[in-house]
Amino acid sequence: MFASLGSVLSLMLSTLLMMVGFGLQSYVLPVRSVAEHWSTLSISWFATGYTIGFTLSCFVTSRLISRVGHVRVFTALITLLSVAVLLCGLVVDWRAWIVFRFISGFAISGSYLVIESWLNERVTNDNRGMLFSLYLITTMVGTIGGQYLVPLGDPTNTSLFILCGIIFSLSLLPTALTASPLPAAPSKVRFNIVGLYRRSPAAVVCGFLAGALSGAWLNLGGVYTQKTGLSTAEGATLLAALLAGSSIAQIPIGRASDRMDRRIVMVGCGIFGVIACIAMVLVTGSEPSVRYVVAALVGAVIFPIYGLNVAHANDLAAPTDYVEVSSGMMITYGMGTISGPLMVAPAMDTFGPSALFMVLAVYFALYGGYAAWRISQRHAADGLVAKTDFQPSPMPQPGLDPAGTLQQAAGDADMVPDDTAPRPASP
Repeated sequence: MFASLGSVLSLMLSTLLMMVGFGLQSYVLPVRSVAEHWSTLSISWFATGYTIGFTLSCFVTSRLISRVGHVRVFTALITLLSVAVLLCGLVVDWRAWIVFRFISGFAISGSYLVIESWLNERVTNDNRGMLFSLYLITTMVGTIGGQYLVPLGDPTNTSLFILCGIIFSLSLLPTALTASPLPAAPSKVRFNIVGLYRRSPAAVVCGFLAGALSGAWLNLGGVYTQKTGLSTAEGATLLAALLAGSSIAQIPIGRASDRMDRRIVMVGCGIFGVIACIAMVLVTGSEPSVRYVVAALVGAVIFPIYGLNVAHANDLAAPTDYVEVSSGMMITYGMGTISGPLMVAPAMDTFGPSALFMVLAVYFALYGGYAAWRISQRHAADGLVAKTDFQPSPMPQPGLDPAGTLQQAAGDADMVPDDTAPRPASP
């Protein structure tokens, strides 16, 4: 175990530092946006630029790695991350931020392709659970830690932007100086979303809705905290509470889906999400501690549901199709993240910040309702192979691979995964 950990220690340290920068960037930008009195719709436009860059990177980065290798691509992408966040501090204009955030989305999504394909080459069936659990903890701790750096500085000047650029640059050092063997370059990946939809409509449609849910929250959640009167420290705690709820709920949701038709669990998560979002609307303006608890309940379903979609898609696939299925699901999720902020922002401008959770409740209702309709259309036993085991995944966010699909996309598209350890959703 210790030998396996040592082989990825530098990779984990780079991931931790990158996620600290990611958490800081993800919170300081909406705080600065509110301080500049930009409309929520304007904020949604540069958020959408970010998610478009993230989705495009799914197609492009694996080809770059094939040409020049993991370390060189990772170095280039982290450099772009640093440049993009520094430019946001220097040029404070939401129109310019659309371009800067596009660059950030492309770079951080590609960085995770590098990290996760590298990590995937180091795991075996014996240490998979331990290493990916460590990976999950690393991403969550880094993100939360970065968010708590915002109250220590002044978002209205360049100090926090500079700090973020420094942290991103430091994340290069562990992997650049590692003595561990480098992973092999990936082969070309196939994408067939139409075929994926024909095989598993529930997985594709619900995957899109899961992307819309997470894209809306991750890009506008910080705006919600600022416009509802929370301090930066209280806002960071609310964001952390939602992530904590997500992490705690992943295993019970996954285990439940292993024991019954996953679509039934999707319906249950949709209903739970509607109730939690309505509760969040009702407690807006209440004591922060009450809002933390309700936010954790929203987090319990807003992120783990994507793992259900990927697991369900793989239940209906042959082992030789796992890579193609997972790659298609990643693109579907990315398309959803693009739409989420654009749909939510007008509602927030018209009805106030709590409208964020009103729209999220609608998305959850669509998610559960479509899964329920699909149950009436196809029997649960119509899959091609036996049900695969659900594995917990880190909280998905634009730029972070929500179900380990990027690491599969970086692998050989023709390889057949070990049947004893299928990869419907890696942690």
